[in-house]
Amino acid sequence: MNKELEHKFISEFQENQNIVHKVCRIYTSDQESHNDLFQEITIQLWNAYPKFRGDSKLSTWMYRIGLNTAITLYRKSKRSVPTQDFDTVLHKIEATDYDNTEDEQLKLMYKAIHQLSDIDKALIFLYLEDKNYSEISETIGISEVNARVKMNRIKTRLKTILNP
Repeated sequence: MNKELEHKFISEFQENQNIVHKVCRIYTSDQESHNDLFQEITIQLWNAYPKFRGDSKLSTWMYRIGLNTAITLYRKSKRSVPTQDFDTVLHKIEATDYDNTEDEQLKLMYKAIHQLSDIDKALIFLYLEDKNYSEISETIGISEVNARVKMNRIKTRLKTILNP
């Protein structure tokens, strides 16, 4: 990666790294796993960045890479996340701390979301990020109608989990 592209990636990543933190939050339950997944998603974004053509918004592209990485890793192993050597770029990217303070309702919602399937987690995550169904379907790779149907089923399931 040339220096100009490298600086552009670092700048854009630092401005949008909360996307990665949010994906990690949905797919992990402890700080160590969160950090491992954050690192792995960052590596995947770094590796894929030279091929990013701007056909979609940067945030949509980051969601897609982040969710695909999380789903792939957690389907392979629910307990540990294999990581790659990150030392070559670690000194160039400054990670800011993610604020984990939240009210009790948010904790209950995350607990309920953790009970969903990997794909359902991705759908509800994008929905909670205020993505429209067009963006959700593009990111996940399903039709817009399928995204709407799945979202209604997920909402019903979450209501059942939260209000037994």
